[in-house]
Amino acid sequence: MKLIRAATITVANVKAAAALYAEWLDYSVVEEGVVEADLAASWGSPESAGEPYAVLRPASGADNYIRFVGGKPVPGYKPLTTFGWQAIEICIQDVHAVNERMERSPFKIIGPPKEIPGLPTIHPMQVMGPEGEVVYLTHIKGDLPDYDLPRAASFIDKLFILVLGGSDMQGTKAWFANTLGLKAGRDMDIVYTMLNDSFSLPDTTTHTLCTMIHERDCFLELDQFPAAATPRPQHEGALPPGFAMGTFKHPDFDGIKGDWITPPVARSSVVYAGGRVGTLRDPDGTLVEVVEAL
Repeated sequence: MKLIRAATITVANVKAAAALYAEWLDYSVVEEGVVEADLAASWGSPESAGEPYAVLRPASGADNYIRFVGGKPVPGYKPLTTFGWQAIEICIQDVHAVNERMERSPFKIIGPPKEIPGLPTIHPMQVMGPEGEVVYLTHIKGDLPDYDLPRAASFIDKLFILVLGGSDMQGTKAWFANTLGLKAGRDMDIVYTMLNDSFSLPDTTTHTLCTMIHERDCFLELDQFPAAATPRPQHEGALPPGFAMGTFKHPDFDGIKGDWITPPVARSSVVYAGGRVGTLRDPDGTLVEVVEAL
């Protein structure tokens, strides 16, 4: 059971964002429209009702999605400095070839290709889109002992990890375990260059992170954010700016032990495929949308 279903990103111009990802990441629009009032209410974001949206699928045809939803820019919002969803991670076939493409694109390279010490199977890079969204582009060369990793079936392929930064990683880890029944991987302390840059910390500063796992599927990264991080500013009643919400399938929907923002209902969007769907908030208030796996 591969549990990532979608990442929802708030943007000022949905059509421009969709065109950018089509041109440079080879994604294509599979659904578009406006957000219905009851769906916006299920996100705790009634002011997002009526906003345009577009759902995009990777060139491989993989069954997970990037969804752009319209929203007004939020003064004072700076990526990688506030609690909530931080980045999407996409698997790719050749990190150096993708880096060459990104050098010609409107994306800003914030982390050039770099091998991770002790993890020879993973070769990532990171970029930031024009609206501040952070995208990890990762070439996967093999599996790890405790879990499997996907291989890209197209030059730039699907989401395989969503990254969440919070005020209390241990508390967030416990919430995902207790609420969704996920298992945690080991904690790791790494030199996290992007966080050090975002918070003007010394280059050698380390940060703690862990992964969350279902069976042998590793799909969620939790980062402990520095003490200087703050709650994310947002327009009242609207989706948060940037990477606003992660959506996951769940194999035991009736067993979820959480407080739904509104009662789950079946929905027909391509993201939901007729399953029941509802939205929860993690301890920092981050939106976690869950879809019944049919």
